[in-house]
Amino acid sequence: MKSAPQRYCQRQRPGWRLVAIWGGTLSAAFLLLSSAQATAQGSLQPQVETYLAQLSGRGFASTAQGVWLQRGDEVLGQHQGSKALPAASLTKVATTLAALQQFGPHHRFVTTYLATGSLGTDGVLQGDLWVLGGEDPFFVWEEAFAVGNALNAQGIRQVRGDLVVVGRFYMNFSRDGARSGSLLRQGLDARLWPPEAQAQFQTLPPGTPRPQVEILGSVRVAQQIPSEAQVLLRHESPPLIHLLKLMNLYSNNAMAEMLAEAVGGAAQVAQIARAAAGIPAEELHLINGSGLGVENRISPRANVAMLRATQALLEERGLSLADAFAVVGQDVGVLERRLLPGILIAKSGTLSGVSTLAGVLPTERGDIWFAVMNGGANLADLRTWQGEFLSRLQSRWGSPAALPERWLPRPLDTRSRRESSPRL
Repeated sequence: MKSAPQRYCQRQRPGWRLVAIWGGTLSAAFLLLSSAQATAQGSLQPQVETYLAQLSGRGFASTAQGVWLQRGDEVLGQHQGSKALPAASLTKVATTLAALQQFGPHHRFVTTYLATGSLGTDGVLQGDLWVLGGEDPFFVWEEAFAVGNALNAQGIRQVRGDLVVVGRFYMNFSRDGARSGSLLRQGLDARLWPPEAQAQFQTLPPGTPRPQVEILGSVRVAQQIPSEAQVLLRHESPPLIHLLKLMNLYSNNAMAEMLAEAVGGAAQVAQIARAAAGIPAEELHLINGSGLGVENRISPRANVAMLRATQALLEERGLSLADAFAVVGQDVGVLERRLLPGILIAKSGTLSGVSTLAGVLPTERGDIWFAVMNGGANLADLRTWQGEFLSRLQSRWGSPAALPERWLPRPLDTRSRRESSPRL
């Protein structure tokens, strides 16, 4: 498990702190209902109208609200279902789908450590330590400790040269190569640990060694690895599905931006998500992968289509939506203290004047896929009314006693891994 800088910290657990094209058999066109259906009224339309009247009675313009309710292919209720509205962190639904399409749920990001020069019997590397970044969005203090211990196990105690970063190496959610390199330098040598690193070490199993790899030179960034460099170690991140779950639990913007960049940028994320879920271009427009900025706009029905496409992709691989998004009442994170139905898988979003929520609501009469997108100044009230609206829907259709088996998270190996090469 992992750590995060204080600015992203929401809750601490042992070992970590955080904040914040699918090849399946189903056709993408099946996931997004037709334009005619986008204006249809279903069996839960009266509940939608009551909800909108509640908002209107408190001064929230109906033109700033969007709702989509769906069971299978049936539209249950909607308001402005095909209108692209500010999505806030529901943008991360698109990032999640695109990353899964691009890499697959079990993909691991690899960071490679190399050396130039020779290693003496005294444990001194007469050369440079090179880091080839592999776009790992969750390389944090504990990973640096593990890498330091792995280098110690190879007999390396000191590097006479520099620590050189090549490629997209991120640490503690920083995308700046030089800063990430400086953090790594600290993490490799327990004598340089700041208080936050010391605190994270205390969460590790008793007996974990304190690494000691001293870098005598400077930290610098280079464009390529020299041909004579020899591989020391390959560090693999936890599987992508676990990274996505952590990103969504805490709505971690830095992780979302890193993953979107790994996919190819916001435009590529949007293109992949549209293709996977059959979404018209006008219903999904992104400027980044995190949702920061009202220019990220997604329609309510497109949000549902992306969630269904994600579920279909994961289901084919023996996983479920609960492996990528928060299970209310079970998981920690930004939804932990929200007043929401107890049986729910969801992702929320918040910006100034924007509150959004989308997911799947299991009931005794089937699963209700939903997206609720609200615009207005009083975010606390909007969140409360979202919860009340969903609770009424679940009560009307019957709340299951527990999360149905089809939605249970699957057991996963969520650990990072390291593979050492022969000594120099």
